[in-house]
Amino acid sequence: MDRGSPESFARMGTLGVEEEFYVVDGEGRPTSGVDELVYGDDDPPDPLAGRLDHELFQFTIETQTPLIEQPSDVRERVTAVRDALVDHAASHGYRVAAAGLHPAAKWRELDHATKPRYRSQLDRIQYPQHRNTTAGLHVHVGVDDADKAVWVANELRWYLPPLLALSANSPFWNGFDTGLASARAKIFENLPNTGMPGRFADYESFERFERRMVELGSIEDRGELWFDVRPHTGHGTVEVRTPDGQSDPDAVCAFVEYVHALVVDLAERYDDETDPSADGAGDAADGATGLRRELLDENKWRATRHGREASFVDRDGESVVSLAEVVDRETDRLSTDALSALLDRESGATRQRHIRETAGFDALCDALVL
Repeated sequence: MDRGSPESFARMGTLGVEEEFYVVDGEGRPTSGVDELVYGDDDPPDPLAGRLDHELFQFTIETQTPLIEQPSDVRERVTAVRDALVDHAASHGYRVAAAGLHPAAKWRELDHATKPRYRSQLDRIQYPQHRNTTAGLHVHVGVDDADKAVWVANELRWYLPPLLALSANSPFWNGFDTGLASARAKIFENLPNTGMPGRFADYESFERFERRMVELGSIEDRGELWFDVRPHTGHGTVEVRTPDGQSDPDAVCAFVEYVHALVVDLAERYDDETDPSADGAGDAADGATGLRRELLDENKWRATRHGREASFVDRDGESVVSLAEVVDRETDRLSTDALSALLDRESGATRQRHIRETAGFDALCDALVL
């Protein structure tokens, strides 16, 4: 097993952004059998070199930014990676689209990646993985202490459903309207080791779980713990994996700005906690959030179903708070307008439905192209 280490958690506040995209044809429709972008004879250009790979399907592709030292550099790095990917795809006769799900993707008609890791997952997991045409946005924030990273990941869980509600960009799947704001969230949760994670008392507890899952044959490597948030024991980061894929880089930068501010704020509060692990992993009140995991799951369902119209069980477990109230509270608390900028925009799910209704399915596919 490629095991991480507590020594990986050495730097606070660094950033990395991973985005998953769709390779499409001239009409914005998913393509099958696309292998040359990643495994072709010509190497991807900088800054994609060494940071480009297929996801489960050959038409899904993931990029990674280089390490970002300062939040002020996020826009430049994200834009550079996207521009390079669009140019690389164009040189092979393809285009690139982004959303949580591609509305025209029919998984039975598309080729899976040939990478041995994915072939093994398909064989082990079967149907849920065979149909997993999802694409998301993952934000890594460096944390300078392993126990602190686990505590921050615990605390982040309450904030994930509002992030999902703001990012919801996948109402269509297999060509039909699911009635959900983020069908991606529900489809991805059909896989094992996904969704809202439980609470871990400290790094040793998380590392023991990670190791045991491999030893018991539940996963082949630690990368198959696909929870909505996780301490990344290799990169030394807390990784937020909640948002749907986005076509607009402004939305991506806003999510990154907020996640960075939130992680830094939580990390600063960690030292003020008298005993962050005192309640234990099995306590009825699920950590310092004050909520059981079942209520955290309920909040995620509300975001999945209703998107911008969702309200959430608040941290006290006794009241309900609207998405707009969460945004106002976080804007004041963290002195960042990243969430308010997202809330002021038309939601991805609403935009997709509007385009489909007024201009048709072809226009919808074209509108998702970068």
